[in-house]
Amino acid sequence: MITFLIRAAIFLVSAFVGLVAADLILPRFYLHWDDWWGILLAVVIFAVLQSILAPWLLKVTRRHAEALIGGIGLISTFVALLIAVLIPAAGIGVDGPVAWIIGTLIVWLVTALASWLLPPLFLKKKAAERRGS
Repeated sequence: MITFLIRAAIFLVSAFVGLVAADLILPRFYLHWDDWWGILLAVVIFAVLQSILAPWLLKVTRRHAEALIGGIGLISTFVALLIAVLIPAAGIGVDGPVAWIIGTLIVWLVTALASWLLPPLFLKKKAAERRGS
């Protein structure tokens, strides 16, 4: 249970880092920094949607369009961003097609890297305990 909570926290942190990176790099991709509650809501919405959409889209893609399997992460990132932006209380905005495309790429890449690099830092002790058992 603790490992699950640590992984959930890591995923939320990676979503936050990805959204902040896009905000810092792209002028038309922005987080509303004056509304911390909106940013928190945007991060949670994005992370939850991403974690639900990726496996579901993989299943649908395997069944109907196998050639798109490699792009599942990008597609689920785009859809999660789209839904987060459409929710008025979420503190995120994206203006223009270029910001949507590049923003999706940045968020996907940073989130993927953070999700890959952070678990060993926080789950190393847990893995060592399992090996010792």
